[in-house]
Amino acid sequence: MLSRRLFVSGVSATALAACAPAKPKSDVLTVAATAVPHAEILKVITPDLAAKGITLEIKVFNDYVQPNLQVDQGLIDANYFQTLPYLEAFNKERGTKLVTVTGVHVEPFGGYSKKVKSIAELKTGAVIALPNDPSNTGRALILLHKNGLIELKDAANINATLKDIKSNPKSFQFKELESPSLPRVLGEVDLALINTNYALDAGLEPKRDALILEGADSPYINYLVARADKVSDPRLKLLSKALTSAKVKSFITETYKGAVLPAF
Repeated sequence: MLSRRLFVSGVSATALAACAPAKPKSDVLTVAATAVPHAEILKVITPDLAAKGITLEIKVFNDYVQPNLQVDQGLIDANYFQTLPYLEAFNKERGTKLVTVTGVHVEPFGGYSKKVKSIAELKTGAVIALPNDPSNTGRALILLHKNGLIELKDAANINATLKDIKSNPKSFQFKELESPSLPRVLGEVDLALINTNYALDAGLEPKRDALILEGADSPYINYLVARADKVSDPRLKLLSKALTSAKVKSFITETYKGAVLPAF
């Protein structure tokens, strides 16, 4: 099993040469990320940015809301944790105007269980836990539809809700919960649909443990995101280039063994 020990210390990781003078404030680039795999990937390129005179500060969050709010407020330069459907839903709900900078990777979304070993074992009335944010609710429902557990009115609707379920032959019960809490309820529900970053952080291996899993064709790419007025920042352009380098592609492929896939 891969070690999931977080590479960063506390809430930030700073790359400074041992005897180098302190960098001026303008050379510090702050990026919000969830712990796995985003902060781990950022840590890999921290020395490369340092060599170009940029100190990368990685601020680790365990939720999906604060990273966007703090970037919008200008407290953090950029974030790296989310898909485009989530960002679009967040902008609409919160009135923010954050934009994607570059796509980095895909995390195949999966369904996990501690009570059954296959979806065929799910009994009538089984309890299925889903993420409660709009984009991930739709993503979870589409995955259930594709695996024959439910039928949606429109299987292409990424914003599907429970009201869009056309057929539920086994009368499954659904619980909508905060994404970070889903690994913790595995012992209480029959199946939980979990974002890969939270699954990895909880010691789950998607390729090994997921009963159902998105394929490599998943459209849910994880993006580097910033305010529109930051997109032309030279430091951000260097970060984008580093995140889509051969070094990062090799790291993702070798480290996550299919649980995370390069999107470039």
